[in-house]
Amino acid sequence: MVGNVPIKEFDGSKQTKFFDALKNTQFSGQFLLEDPTGQKWIFYLYLGRLLYATGGVHPVRRWFRNLGAYCPHIDRPTLREMTTLSDNEAKSLAGCWEYELLRLWVETKQITREQAAQIIRAMVCEILFDVTQASQVIFLTETTTPLKQQLVFLDTRTLVANVEKQWLGWQKAKVADRLPNQAPIIKNLEQLRQQTSPASYQALVRLLNGTYTLRDIALNRKRDIVDIITLLLPYVQAGIVELHDVHDLPIPIHNLPQAAIKPPEVSFSENDLNIPLIACIDDSPAVCQAMEKILTSAKFRFIAIQNPLRAITTLLARKPDLVFLDLVMPDTNGYEICAQLRKTSLFRDTPIIILTGNDGVIDRVRAKVVGSSDFLAKPVNAETVLSVVYKHLKYSDKMSKSTVVG
Repeated sequence: MVGNVPIKEFDGSKQTKFFDALKNTQFSGQFLLEDPTGQKWIFYLYLGRLLYATGGVHPVRRWFRNLGAYCPHIDRPTLREMTTLSDNEAKSLAGCWEYELLRLWVETKQITREQAAQIIRAMVCEILFDVTQASQVIFLTETTTPLKQQLVFLDTRTLVANVEKQWLGWQKAKVADRLPNQAPIIKNLEQLRQQTSPASYQALVRLLNGTYTLRDIALNRKRDIVDIITLLLPYVQAGIVELHDVHDLPIPIHNLPQAAIKPPEVSFSENDLNIPLIACIDDSPAVCQAMEKILTSAKFRFIAIQNPLRAITTLLARKPDLVFLDLVMPDTNGYEICAQLRKTSLFRDTPIIILTGNDGVIDRVRAKVVGSSDFLAKPVNAETVLSVVYKHLKYSDKMSKSTVVG
């Protein structure tokens, strides 16, 4: 077993290199990832070739969604019949139930092998996108008994390239902080009615009921998910529509063995969560490195975010106790990010310290207007950084400064 290795921004190029390395070593077993929120994904490989992946927040919903897309002949009564299994059939799904059920249906000629392969490719692409969107992942590999039958050998280079293209489109649309597994719900019906045609209003009311995720809606409408989120974004920004988390669907097999449901236990070492976590959003590697050295030397936990388009997503996932925020960055600026953070209940009272190389009165006033807690001029030094941290976290009440600095 090889594990507990952190990877920041596990993007397309890093994913390709890693899958190539597993292929070169002809690894058979499970490749597991976990992000800072505790979300886990499991990849199944045979002789270095990817067979399947599962996990994340919606493994069942993802399976149902793509089953409906590639096997439209399976309606609800048919699916109920297909998932009513004898005890012996249920026991045969001792591994990953979603994959093994597809295998069983291929064997009994209820679906074709190509349909199963299409479902698997689509699901793995969704997982790779979620992994790409994570700020950091920790991985380990575990040698295990491979899946019973290889339904498809996936071309990881092609899959990763497709996901990277989608991620670039997501960034270009400036929705990198939005999660495709969230569901839109209408918060102000009257305002929506006033801003849309009657036909569009009725269509939106049917779809935006808080039940269907952005991915569900995209498949339902046969549209690219970037088009869907781009269409909804003005309503989200106006407070007419809200994106919220939804639960996964129940597993459709009532007598499924526990071994097929429960993912393998993976132990990831984590830092002491009682120690405050401090984030620094700055596109300059030099500034991030300097801040990391100062804060980790003072025994704080630290996270650097150099891509401002990932800032909101990462902060929501990690929930830092204090944020240092650069004022001038490509594609966005510190004012915009600060204003967005203050609109969320999670960061309404979190100290946000603006970093800038231009310590002017106008900048200070504007920073205060958007809700910043303080202002720190660059270049930074340990004394001023720690001073502002102690001031806003009132850290001396939690731990003596001699312990922190020593």
